[in-house]
Amino acid sequence: MKIGIVGCGFVGSTAAYALLMEGIGREIVLVDRNQERCEAEATDLRHAIPFAHPLRVRAGEYADLADCRVVLLCAGVNQKPGESRLELLTRNAAVFADVVPQVVKHAGDAVLVVATNPVDVMTHVTAQLCQQFGGDPRRVLGSGTTLDTARFRSLLGEYIGVDPHHVHGYVVGEHGDSEVLAWSLVTVGSMTLAEFIAERDLSFDDTWRQNIDRQVRGAAYNIIRGKGATYYGIGAALARITDTILHDRRSILTVCAPAAEVAGVRDVTLSLPRLVGGVGVLDTFPLSLATEEHSQLQRSASVVRGALAALRLA
Repeated sequence: MKIGIVGCGFVGSTAAYALLMEGIGREIVLVDRNQERCEAEATDLRHAIPFAHPLRVRAGEYADLADCRVVLLCAGVNQKPGESRLELLTRNAAVFADVVPQVVKHAGDAVLVVATNPVDVMTHVTAQLCQQFGGDPRRVLGSGTTLDTARFRSLLGEYIGVDPHHVHGYVVGEHGDSEVLAWSLVTVGSMTLAEFIAERDLSFDDTWRQNIDRQVRGAAYNIIRGKGATYYGIGAALARITDTILHDRRSILTVCAPAAEVAGVRDVTLSLPRLVGGVGVLDTFPLSLATEEHSQLQRSASVVRGALAALRLA
């Protein structure tokens, strides 16, 4: 099972490391316009193979992506301190106008997973370019709020004293400032969050809720301010998505994908709980959100739609 990664910066190389350490796939091909950096990353990763799993890792060109089952699109410019994800769109859309046609040409049957920010807009751009150059836009998805959902579950699990694997909640909408924490749908085991808190006699007020919301929503900004970039969390998220596709695991993940309509906003790409399998997104599930959360989702969809309009993407 062959995996391609286009873009060997922090996110792409960390995703490759996560794949290697988890033993996902059999071959990883790295592609980057900086060939020296690409070769160096591949060499460094190969040195980890004796301590992990027997994968083949190599640097290559676009033509070497042939027969890839999954291609991770991590190319683009970095988010600057204080810069919103949506401010990246013009610069990264130009990068993708060059990258995506090359990937479609050489790996037309691969599922394309977009990680480059702003990921909702870039996934929409990728789907349109894919269709324009003869690919299948239905085989395009983005990492979306997969990491935000993990952050939400982790913080909530830490507070209530439960393994986050058993905390079920979603962050939906834009991967960015307008994202929506679906508090009304959180469950722990078989109980709603309110029922679990009452059962455990925990104190959980609006202050705690606002604190978790702030930490989830502002996580990337805080990390970028402290170390310049985020890559461990998203690298692990990309490995999980890739594994789900390669093995057709039918996992429910909050990835982003183009949709005809979300919360009354037409032709938009954002994150919702989706069934992900061997060919990408298999289904999208409706959310019974609280009234205010539905309004927030509508606003979030409008933010992304506005960004697409700014790029003149109909």
